[in-house]
Amino acid sequence: MLGPTIVSSARGQERGQVLSLLRLAPSLPSFKTSRGSCRPFGATPRADGVNFAVFSRHAQELSLVLFREGSEGPVAEIPLDPVHNKTGDVWHIFVHGLTPDYLYGYRVHGPNTPKSGHRFNPSIVLLDPYARALSGNARWGQPDVPHGQPNGRLTRRSRIVVEDFDWEGDAPPATPLARTVIYELHVRGFTRHPSSGVAHPGTYLGLIEKIPYLQSLGVTAVQLMPVLEFDELEHSRRNPLTGEPLLNYWGYSPLSFFAPKAAYAARAGQQVREFKEMVKAFHKAGLEVILDVVYNHTCEGNENGPTYHFRGLDNSIYYMLDKEGRYYNFSGCGNTFNCNHPLVRDLILDSLVQWVTEMHVDGFRFDLAAILGRGPNGKVLDDPPLIQHIAEHPLLSGVKLIAEAWDAAGLSYLGKFPTWGRWAELNGVYRDDVRRFIRGDAGATASVAKRICGSLDLYGDSARHPYHSVNFITCHDGFTLNDLVSYNAKHNEANGENNRDGWDANFCCNFGHEGPTDDSFIHAVRQRQMRNYFTMLLISQGVPFISHGDEFARTQRGNNNAYCQDNEISWVDWGLTKRNAGLVRFVRRMIALRKRYFALSREQFVNRVRWHGVKVGDPDWTGQSRALAFQLHGCHGHPDLYVMFNAHWESQRFHLPPHEGQWRWKRLVDTNLPSPEDIVEETQAVPLHPADHYLMSPRSAVILIGAR
Repeated sequence: MLGPTIVSSARGQERGQVLSLLRLAPSLPSFKTSRGSCRPFGATPRADGVNFAVFSRHAQELSLVLFREGSEGPVAEIPLDPVHNKTGDVWHIFVHGLTPDYLYGYRVHGPNTPKSGHRFNPSIVLLDPYARALSGNARWGQPDVPHGQPNGRLTRRSRIVVEDFDWEGDAPPATPLARTVIYELHVRGFTRHPSSGVAHPGTYLGLIEKIPYLQSLGVTAVQLMPVLEFDELEHSRRNPLTGEPLLNYWGYSPLSFFAPKAAYAARAGQQVREFKEMVKAFHKAGLEVILDVVYNHTCEGNENGPTYHFRGLDNSIYYMLDKEGRYYNFSGCGNTFNCNHPLVRDLILDSLVQWVTEMHVDGFRFDLAAILGRGPNGKVLDDPPLIQHIAEHPLLSGVKLIAEAWDAAGLSYLGKFPTWGRWAELNGVYRDDVRRFIRGDAGATASVAKRICGSLDLYGDSARHPYHSVNFITCHDGFTLNDLVSYNAKHNEANGENNRDGWDANFCCNFGHEGPTDDSFIHAVRQRQMRNYFTMLLISQGVPFISHGDEFARTQRGNNNAYCQDNEISWVDWGLTKRNAGLVRFVRRMIALRKRYFALSREQFVNRVRWHGVKVGDPDWTGQSRALAFQLHGCHGHPDLYVMFNAHWESQRFHLPPHEGQWRWKRLVDTNLPSPEDIVEETQAVPLHPADHYLMSPRSAVILIGAR
């Protein structure tokens, strides 16, 4: 095969002059090039060709490199004239007659002086930061092997995407944040297990098949762990216990901010279309789609990391560097994206807008969002422009914004993340206080009362509301709920880091045996504790957040940092929905209870809560009590609810306030009772006899309703 022809644009030619690209082989067409447009960034197909535009301030030379699918080498390379094909810091060119089935990248020449921040390397063909899709890696975990090179790996290229999807009038469900129930899941892990029973396991289409289950559960939004393109093969370590390769399973190491993960598509090269099909199906079912996005760092790592795009296009612009050209590492992943540089800020905004306007997503959870508040030198900014611009952007005004309000360098905005009336926060204090109380720790009662009321102490200023607190007990990062009540310590040996990784302060308890057990007493306590956690989560003011599979006691075998485990440790075992059907039923009914009673999801901080202990009107805030009760006064025609928690390992008698007139207390929930008695419909609520007290079993929760 003929080698690529390099075509240069003659310097000093008159603007607008058309250049000819020589035929490379009889099967390839001839192209013409012209100056092109500096906007929009990326590859933009038009009727007569494709426009390319890319930013690089410090590049001295830049070429567009074209490829064919499956080819290792380029079929053409077109240098861009720095006068004719450049506007400001943007290089651009229009290639006439180019069809979208070509792949492309950029070769960039410039200084390679790391101490001054420059790391240009013309031996590498770079990805386009604005590419809407990438080639290769269509099969999860399997390297692309080019023909004739059995030990090689095909380098990924940028795709040219044509927008021809029929949304059929799709509109977002627009569920108010105060009425939202979030369900976090992993696209691959949710349906990869053989028990999932779907036709397309581990894919966007596989999720569509699970929509009826999610609807039956009652959640209103799914939060997808990273679907922006990443390389699951970036690790070279192996599981020391089994020898199997360890992968970047979670995907918190972005390769692209615009391209959906190719390996999550059932059909090769159809990742954009299938992602849209998934979103459209979720919306038809009334479910919102929230993306877990990572803008704080990239997969290029530290000084020794690979070069894919940003480092080779303009390292000193895209990353935070110290005076010696070394990477600041506020992310804990080797580099920190220079989020508040104007150019980088615009790129992040463009990415968010694309996911909303072109892909129809409904919100974002921002990983290590505190980094978005740092300036180029790492200093914490008083009024971070990026955070404000996201909040004020007109095309993002209807989407949900959720911040992980801390970073890996110790900066925490928890309770004070700049909000501009928009940003909610993952409430890590809620997680820890609830875990301590339900476990039975002394001194946790007063703190958990604040969490139940929407964390007024954290979010009670004039610009915030209870729904600015996203309440969670577990998430992907840490123990599953089942493991939280089954282990006293993490067991991450399979990760190959000598069990040093993952959280040590888990506030967990195994109740007498580490891991699975046949002891019926321990099993009953664990089941009761999981119901207690769900009860607390779903009666608290704020936005409840559920981690996938917790509602049927999914386990990771004590691994609380399964970021590299693409196997049954992380995959959802759907057989558990039958083995733990009672727990699934309990969670469904608790979500329905929350939706039914306005008192559980109010939009404002209110004082319509009366606190009690084992005695009426006598809450014990001394630090020794493990009992808490409170009365939520109904409004808008709703009845009162009386909620009691006994976190003690012994039974306790709770006295009940008298109810006026013909109303009396009836039992809706008692987590100590077997299914289906543990939670019943209002019409089946059980009158109390006697009516003045309730004897609560050890480690249990009870909800009463005021009814005729």
